[in-house]
Amino acid sequence: MASRRTFLQSSAAGLAGLAAAPLAAAALPPVPAAGKPVVISTWDAGVNANKGAWKILGAGGYALDAVEAGVMVTEAEQGCCVGLGGNPDRDGIVTLDACIMDEKFNCGGVAALERIKHPVSVARRVMERTPHVLLVGEGAQQFAVAQGFPLEPQRLSVDAEKAYKEWLKTSLYKPVVNIENTGNRPTGPVGGPQNHDTIAMLALDAQGRLSGSCTTSGMGFKMRGRVGDSPLIGSGLFVDPAVGAAAATGQGEDVVRMAGAHTVVELMRQGRSPQAACREAVERIAAIKGAKAKDIQVAFIAINTQGQTGSFALQKGFNFTVSTSATPVLRDSEFLLK
Repeated sequence: MASRRTFLQSSAAGLAGLAAAPLAAAALPPVPAAGKPVVISTWDAGVNANKGAWKILGAGGYALDAVEAGVMVTEAEQGCCVGLGGNPDRDGIVTLDACIMDEKFNCGGVAALERIKHPVSVARRVMERTPHVLLVGEGAQQFAVAQGFPLEPQRLSVDAEKAYKEWLKTSLYKPVVNIENTGNRPTGPVGGPQNHDTIAMLALDAQGRLSGSCTTSGMGFKMRGRVGDSPLIGSGLFVDPAVGAAAATGQGEDVVRMAGAHTVVELMRQGRSPQAACREAVERIAAIKGAKAKDIQVAFIAINTQGQTGSFALQKGFNFTVSTSATPVLRDSEFLLK
């Protein structure tokens, strides 16, 4: 008993000492040297989103401002899977998820947010004006309104209402891989501005600062209250100023299972390139899913502190957008399942 009491006392003293230690003892790693800005984002929606981000990056601005402004472009387009024009849940209500993270491990997110046009901006307010990381549902909406965000009308877009009525005929939930790129939606032709999934964006600014963002309306016709990876720091998005940043898109449940974005960053910490790290993370998901891997899509994008980028997908059909100038470049991703 005496030895146990001594151990507890010494442990308590040690913890107290750590709490009293100067913050410099756990200082953040230095920001990399200034260089050329880079922005990478998911899907062809990134073409317009990257243009929005580059207005800030190209002028020498802050990566955090760029990744917020960039995905706000996609939120405003209100396509099939991002923003208030997205498909609703099974109760016919559109709910939005988003998160954002800067180069100092500051982060914020919102989930199951209703009637707010720009959830990524609410996520930034959570990061900057609360002691929390994630707000959800009614509480997230109350916070948004208190911060001055107007409530938008509770109604479905024309395309979403048509898709929802069609779904109600069977109420079956059978997601189709890469449907946003097939042209089979009422939301426009292949490559059109409405054809995209979750949009995630990573940026490195001219001062060497990294930031990332992610925003989505989630799975169409999902169960009420469902939350995927997009608003979860470490799953849909992760930024480490000493290593790089990563983000995910696709079936969120399978990204969450293995903390996808964090896994990619940790693989880069071990020496993998962004491309190799994304591929290994996808391979892990494929191993977890086994034969069921053919029924889903998951993809990652990544950037390291040197500005190198990479992407890898589970299946064919994922594309991403990279900008090192005012002209975005849309690229097809490499993929695992042939």
